[in-house]
Amino acid sequence: MAGQRNQGLQRWGWLLAGAVLASAATMVAPDLLARVGANPPTPPDATPPRQQQPDEKATIALFERSRDAVVFITTRERVRDLWTRNVMTVPKGSGSGFLWDESGYVVTNYHVIEGASEATVRLADGTDYRSTLVGASPEHDIAVLRIKLGDKRLAPIPLGSSGDLRVGQKVFAIGNPFGLDWTLTSGIVSALDRSLGEDDGRAIHHLIQTDAAINPGNSGGPLLDSAGRLIGINTMIYSPSGASAGIGFAVPADTVNRVVPELIRNGRYERPNLGLELDERINARLARMFDMRGVFVVKVERGSAAEVAGLRGVGFTANGAVVIGDVITAVDGKPIESVDKLLALLDDRRGAAQVQLTVTRQGKSVVVPVRTR
Repeated sequence: MAGQRNQGLQRWGWLLAGAVLASAATMVAPDLLARVGANPPTPPDATPPRQQQPDEKATIALFERSRDAVVFITTRERVRDLWTRNVMTVPKGSGSGFLWDESGYVVTNYHVIEGASEATVRLADGTDYRSTLVGASPEHDIAVLRIKLGDKRLAPIPLGSSGDLRVGQKVFAIGNPFGLDWTLTSGIVSALDRSLGEDDGRAIHHLIQTDAAINPGNSGGPLLDSAGRLIGINTMIYSPSGASAGIGFAVPADTVNRVVPELIRNGRYERPNLGLELDERINARLARMFDMRGVFVVKVERGSAAEVAGLRGVGFTANGAVVIGDVITAVDGKPIESVDKLLALLDDRRGAAQVQLTVTRQGKSVVVPVRTR
């Protein structure tokens, strides 16, 4: 009985304490609310806006000056329905590009429009234009489109040069990564004169390496120097994940300035032709067979500059044994080990009257001048 009585008293004690607290709350709360309402806490003063630094102002001006010349490119391709046999167009991909001049020529990467049946160019004001393909050079990953601007006049990207670039200087990329239109990223020139192979076995030479963030969709967009001049076309990234890893590459402006006018004039770009028949697979096989480095001349075309210069191709003995002719080891003193590198160096000498080919002939090294035009 005593235990039950003590438990009952404890329950009454807790109930009484709760009632007292509730009563106190009803008396204190109104007074507290009144005081809070009369003197609300003062928010801290807003920090005055910070003045933009000179480098920030320069970057903002560069973007605003260049943005209207950068375009967003979407492509479509024709496919055939396996059941109905109907042909339809479906989305293929997207990329970036930029206005070459005021007449509507647009420069982008070849791989952006490769295999597409149509390409739509969107300007910064949101206007879409159907484009036509003017010309392309897969070897340089460059293509030129054209849109009809009518009376609209937009300032193109000012052209710069890449021959005087230095590792460490600032660069800026504008493009449409992952479809996020007109995105600006910045970085530095990380390295120069890079060469990278593509899936089809070709290699692109003299590339600019940068740590400016470049992602899928940036392809074809401009790489600019701090003056807003074109120094390259963003073309690819090196990344196991497919996203930016701080290693991006751009086709240099000197290549762009040489190739694009030719594409506009003729619809194609032709490298200097010396009249040599070359083959990378045969070259690799002969290099292993004879334990030599360089480019083996397979055949010399009749009446060509190479024949006039006296270059010699591969021959055969009466019993069918291979007799090597000239093996080209350098172009104007620059060493080569592959057909692709030879063609790239000849491309660099486009416009020159002649080139000096260093060849190995019957075990001796000789220099042979060959006219290029």
